Amino acid sequence: MQAPVRAILGPTNTGKTHLALERMLAHPSGIMGFPLRLLARENYERMVKLKGVRHVALITGEEKIIPPGARWFSCTTEAMPLDRPVSFIAIDEIQLCADPERGHIFTDRLLNARGQEETLFLGAETIAPLLRSLVRHIEIETRPRLSNLSCTGFTRLSRLPPRTAIVAFSAGDVYAIAEMIRRRRGGCAIVMGQLSPRTRNAQVALYQNREVDYLVATDAIGMGLNMDIHHVAFAGLSKFDGSGRRFLSAPEIAQIAGRAGRGTLDGTFGTTGDCPPLSENITEAVETHQFDPLHHLYWRNSSLDYSSPDALHASLCRKTPAAGLWSAPPASDLLTLIALMRDTTIQNLCQAPGHVQLLWDVCQIPDFRKLGEDSHIRQCAQIFVTLRRKGRLPSDWLETRLVNLERTEGDIEDLMHRLMGIRLWAYVANHVDWVEKPEHWRARTRTVEDALSDLLHERLAARFVDKRATNLARRLEEADSAPLLSAITRTGEVSVEGHPLGRMHGFHFVPDADVSAPDQKLLLRAARRAVRSEIPRRVAQFLQTKDEALTFDLSTGALLWQGDHIASLQAGETLFRPGICVTGSDFLETAHRERIRVRLNEFVIKRIITILNPLFRAVKAVADVPVLRGIMHELLEQGGIMPLPAAEYLTHKNAATLKKYGIISGSSTLYSSAAMRPQAMRLRALLLAVQTNQQLPPLPHAGAVSFKHSALPSETSAATLLLLSKIGWVRSGPLWIRLDIAEETRKRLHTLTRSGAKPIPADIASRLGSSRSALPSVLKGLSLRLKMPEILSENQIGPQAPVLLYSQKPAAAKRFPSPRKRKRVQNIPPASGPFAALAVLQSRS
Repeated sequence: MQAPVRAILGPTNTGKTHLALERMLAHPSGIMGFPLRLLARENYERMVKLKGVRHVALITGEEKIIPPGARWFSCTTEAMPLDRPVSFIAIDEIQLCADPERGHIFTDRLLNARGQEETLFLGAETIAPLLRSLVRHIEIETRPRLSNLSCTGFTRLSRLPPRTAIVAFSAGDVYAIAEMIRRRRGGCAIVMGQLSPRTRNAQVALYQNREVDYLVATDAIGMGLNMDIHHVAFAGLSKFDGSGRRFLSAPEIAQIAGRAGRGTLDGTFGTTGDCPPLSENITEAVETHQFDPLHHLYWRNSSLDYSSPDALHASLCRKTPAAGLWSAPPASDLLTLIALMRDTTIQNLCQAPGHVQLLWDVCQIPDFRKLGEDSHIRQCAQIFVTLRRKGRLPSDWLETRLVNLERTEGDIEDLMHRLMGIRLWAYVANHVDWVEKPEHWRARTRTVEDALSDLLHERLAARFVDKRATNLARRLEEADSAPLLSAITRTGEVSVEGHPLGRMHGFHFVPDADVSAPDQKLLLRAARRAVRSEIPRRVAQFLQTKDEALTFDLSTGALLWQGDHIASLQAGETLFRPGICVTGSDFLETAHRERIRVRLNEFVIKRIITILNPLFRAVKAVADVPVLRGIMHELLEQGGIMPLPAAEYLTHKNAATLKKYGIISGSSTLYSSAAMRPQAMRLRALLLAVQTNQQLPPLPHAGAVSFKHSALPSETSAATLLLLSKIGWVRSGPLWIRLDIAEETRKRLHTLTRSGAKPIPADIASRLGSSRSALPSVLKGLSLRLKMPEILSENQIGPQAPVLLYSQKPAAAKRFPSPRKRKRVQNIPPASGPFAALAVLQSRS
């Protein structure tokens, strides 16, 4: 009697593959064909655990493990050894008979592969009508899905729940999404059809072991990949199928979405990224598993004529034998055959049916490398010609082709290209009659593939997995039920769950330098929980700290605690009572921030009083005199320098009293001599800049009495120049002179000229920090007027000229006399000394 032929059909997660494995292993022998090498390898390992390595075989295009006593075979559908009689045969994903590229292989197995005792086909219900019409006496059983599958609509990438698989349809999209997931959620695993089984399994282990909570994959996960996936999110709904880009059909969407939910666990699906939501019709079809049945399968003749290349081509193009079967579009093997048939060298080498069969076997080498049709055809031609002329592929010939594939440098793309290349030579090496020392080359290609696979996994994990961030992200999700284990050392280093995150600088958390900017958001979340219990203790420690541990940076206005920046000055109620802005306070509560502000305010006021102590002592000393108290109040308001008060307030007696306390009455200003000291001047500059919300102007080094105007930036604003004046700098020609030095110089020269003309003191230029050549301009800027003498010889003009001072006279000229008027100037005898020219100096006042 004919052995029964059965089909078990239904959506994903119905237990079809599990049932078929049980049925096969219950028979004395069996073969099961899978659509992917990955699945063949995965189920081979499952069978080995149940039956032992001596009784289980693996046959794929690139790998053959066939023990002498093998009874059960896990194969790719293309590599099934149909000439071997076995009790049981099963084909998984039989609906792939309708695939334009590979469908003819599955259709051939549907029509011709039979077990001696049982044949079983597994797949989707859409193929049921064609099964009934093409396979006589077939028994069809349908199984319901074990769990529900529902659509959740569109979800942003940043909101996708853990245990989600994001599906894209190009390597570029997979990498871009994986990088985004790494930044936001710590990392993900990668699954693509181009990966070797070893790399794929290592990536799947990352996900299954919960080292990462996200999987980014192509539609390769749609074929029998059983993982703990709760949600499937489509990042696109179209794919390139080899000839053009097309939209996914509803059954294809269902095949991928069905990966969500395993066993009795319900699953969900939806869209994300730039993908629009699914239509209502598709959503309903996927949720109810109701799809239009297939109306045709692809077929290609498998009874081939090897008498000549032309006869072979004609037999491959034979018309279909039955309704419902369509001729398969030309696949890569047929296109390669057509191209090689035109080559006269190859025609001459096909003299017997065995030669033609060898040519067809070579044409069926898969185009793993995807470098272009011409490149693949040339490679196949070289292999065929070498086989015909030398009988086998020489070892040195193979060595030259493998040497570049063993390199380990390069990025992910380079490693994947080498993996594709080694897969081609693994396929060749598995034809034992094609190569010298087949066992050697099978082991060699397997070793290279394993090494590249491991390296590729490491590179993928290094690029797309941040284990620290992943672990923290998971623990943050679980923190409500189990608190985070955190610690902060005395030096401020912060660690959470054993992962060092960074360190505390004051009250501000700074992530490690090796953490990229996108990861900092996640680390801040973890750190916020870690330092929540630490901040009160740290604030208490700060409040009890001594002033010696605090620093007031007069150049920037920063306030430091143990060298860490914790606050800055801001405009306050008055100039000498600035406000305090506590910085880096992401983790501080309002009450903590206020306590820190009050403590720093006390410290700043104390520092200001210390630096300007003479000024504040003067204020206290005259507090009992109303007029002087008012003057000192105004002086404090203006930072220690102010215009002279009216004469009725600043009498000679009041001026003398203030002078005892260091308050000097100048020609036009009243100022504190203590305010001219370098530290006091820098403090006042800072406070004035903060109070007026201006940039702190550049100041000379401590102790300088002047600096050049040209040293200021060219873009210095008028407001900055005014601020310099308020600080205590007087613009005098090319120089800015310190106010007390300028007033002292004015007074000295005024006193000197009272009794008549005097030579200018030799130390005036150095006292003002001026060069002798610039001295006339500087003195003019101090409201002093120069007059040239009447008689000057040629050798008396120059920067070395002595300067004579005339006594002040009310009728003196108000500006420099022109050369024509020099004779009217009183003749003065030349002064002695090394100078050669004469000048006259008169006070404007």
